[in-house]
Amino acid sequence: MYDLSFFRQNLDSIALRLRDRGFALDVESFRQLDAERRAALTESEQLKAQRKTESQEIGKLIKSGQDASQRQQKVREMGDRATALEERAKELDEKYRQLLAGVPNMPHPSVPTGKSADDNVEVRRWGTPPHFAFAPKAHWDLGPELGILDFERAAKITGARFAVYWGLGAKLERALINFMLDVHTQHHGYTEVLPPFMANTASFYGTGQLPKFAEDLFKLENTDYYLIPTAEVPVTNLYRDETLDLDKLPIKLCAYTPCFRSEAGSYGRDVRGIIRQHQFQKVELVKFSPPETSYIELEALTADAEDILQRLGLAYRTVVLSTGDIGASAAKTYDIEVWLPGLNGYKEISSCSNFEAYQARRASIRAKSGSAKAEFVHTLNGSGLAVGRTWLAILENYQQADGSVVVPEALRPYLGVEVIRGA
Repeated sequence: MYDLSFFRQNLDSIALRLRDRGFALDVESFRQLDAERRAALTESEQLKAQRKTESQEIGKLIKSGQDASQRQQKVREMGDRATALEERAKELDEKYRQLLAGVPNMPHPSVPTGKSADDNVEVRRWGTPPHFAFAPKAHWDLGPELGILDFERAAKITGARFAVYWGLGAKLERALINFMLDVHTQHHGYTEVLPPFMANTASFYGTGQLPKFAEDLFKLENTDYYLIPTAEVPVTNLYRDETLDLDKLPIKLCAYTPCFRSEAGSYGRDVRGIIRQHQFQKVELVKFSPPETSYIELEALTADAEDILQRLGLAYRTVVLSTGDIGASAAKTYDIEVWLPGLNGYKEISSCSNFEAYQARRASIRAKSGSAKAEFVHTLNGSGLAVGRTWLAILENYQQADGSVVVPEALRPYLGVEVIRGA
């Protein structure tokens, strides 16, 4: 969400910036709504002034004993008209705000201009993809062969894009969650929080998923609740409608949650394996930052997510998303992409974004120091990491010729074994 005054005064320049991300801002609709609102308010104020003058004259007439009934009726009609105009101005203002709620954030000047993911820019790589002396398998073959991943029973229980994990497969998922939370809390300075896995409409509006992306969500029938697509929603909204202590920022939180996504529009993409599921686990990093240091915090948050892959010895690359690929609420986003032998390429495992004040303004999250005026904070978040994609990356990158999988050293204390073998 934008500051209303800033948006009204900078429509043309904002439209130009948003054009870079493929969004056509309907400038004329905003201008027309604003003009109608101002006209209604102006006429209302004029009627109030006339009403006040007329009331004074009526008082004089009544005092002198003259009949003022017709002028009194005229004053009542002025009052009714002024009230109706005020209501009309409120309706137009609400319509303006609703239209504004669908306008994406402006990209930061450092974001590369582009039309799609093809225009994303690689900023660094870490590690070397493994070289195999045999033909490596994809996780959708490895997992079932090891007896730790089951798609058929998941489809029987629920449907497509779900999975059942067995034995060490289930334990590996749990180990990764604990490992990620431990690293972020013990080494990176985050505070762990366990939020609800459902959130209300106001929360989804605050982070920007509603009203525009309702089709991507699972809504619970006869309630105001949706299943969360990421912990970003409940964790960011922990401070909705609050004013924080500016001197205590940044606030750094991490959370494990299951995530639920309808994957509307993704049918036909990543249909094999567990790359794109309706339900998956994730550890999320969320920050509340002073505006002047939020881009420093973005670099640090991205490094914290990368550190998980480094500790696991998984090769990855980091790219900055172009204006044509960045999410609607974000001002700048880095994608971290892990190497997957099964795809013979890199696949996104974390998106780390700075939303600047876009979410904070929607969710009314401010901060102040002493008697200074409160200002909107900047919010940031990123996956630290997507657990399922880390799980499959370990299987594919650490597979052996005999079909077993070596467990990365960092996970052995959590998993209790050095090698995952078939039954």
